[in-house]
Amino acid sequence: MLESPQIKLNYNNFAKMSGPKFLQSALLLLRGDAARADGVFKVTMIPGDGVGPELMTAVKEVFKAGDVPVEFEEFHLSEVQNMASDEKLEEVLSSMKKNRVALKGKIYTPMEYKGELASFEMRLRRKLDLFANVVHVNSLPGYKTRHNNLDLVIIREQTEGEYSSLEHESVTGVIECLKIITREKSRRIAKFAFDYATKKSRSKVTAVHKANIMKLGDGLFLQSCQEVAQLYPKIKYETMIIDNCCMQLVQNPYQFDVLVMPNLYGNIIDNLAAGLVGGAGVVPGESYSAEYAVFETGARHPFAQAVGRNIANPTAMLLSSANMLRHLNLEYHSSLISEAVRRVIKSGKVRTRDMGGYCTTSDLVKSVIDNLHPLHQR
Repeated sequence: MLESPQIKLNYNNFAKMSGPKFLQSALLLLRGDAARADGVFKVTMIPGDGVGPELMTAVKEVFKAGDVPVEFEEFHLSEVQNMASDEKLEEVLSSMKKNRVALKGKIYTPMEYKGELASFEMRLRRKLDLFANVVHVNSLPGYKTRHNNLDLVIIREQTEGEYSSLEHESVTGVIECLKIITREKSRRIAKFAFDYATKKSRSKVTAVHKANIMKLGDGLFLQSCQEVAQLYPKIKYETMIIDNCCMQLVQNPYQFDVLVMPNLYGNIIDNLAAGLVGGAGVVPGESYSAEYAVFETGARHPFAQAVGRNIANPTAMLLSSANMLRHLNLEYHSSLISEAVRRVIKSGKVRTRDMGGYCTTSDLVKSVIDNLHPLHQR
């Protein structure tokens, strides 16, 4: 059963690293008491691009069938559909700051340069300081892949590194891209990873890097991880170079437990690991700041070629929405949905094309709804 990592922080150590303001914010996040007086939780919804709106429709249908006490505040933010502006971004941020929890599709980032280097996706992360991206790569029962019974977690720092949006042409024909690594953010993500491992009773954290080449930048990240690791003597700590890590994940992914890494490496490893258990359609993910939580798919793909064809796999988004409910302390509804999804996948009768089947998005959603049996009747 997937769980949302409401991390129990080691506050004394974290106070030395991040100060009382972070502690106060972290406590607010852990409380998870955003329900209204009528018991309904208000959640920000950002459908995003590609099949995002179709996946959100699937979530809303399942929530309705399961009588989930959540009301969505929906905002359409898209750079490719001319539905993105500073004003629209501020509306989304205002909603997020009020609700503190969001369900989000992929906001596609165009490759063309139009005068702004930072995408709306990146600006959203920075404005909310969504520093920790968590992807739990977990094999689905009954769905055979190249590697079965996998259970590993990828934790990615996603507010700096190569995605700092700092590029310029120094002279004609020469582009410089700046990679920013700071001690503060490296220690923060390392602390998050070790706290996660502690909370989830995991035994090992692997720091992924390229310090043999980027001796100062990745060297600082590695040094920060080592310093934090010393605070957790019961958790095994190891390091691995990114290229070797990719090979090891393909050859023997069972050696890994929790992996922590800078931004770009995390983006690559997220997708590689998702492929080990079935692809982008089956792996959920989430992003955290001290105050906010955003639930999304683990491998962020808009799947634009599937728009309107009713073939997208809603599994990852449904599992992510179940994780969101657990984060809101709606344990009953979270288990109701996640177990229904797993029953459908395990039966093998209803699967979308990416899973080797012939069923539509609607078929899978209907099957999940049909499997929303009350827990006490099982």
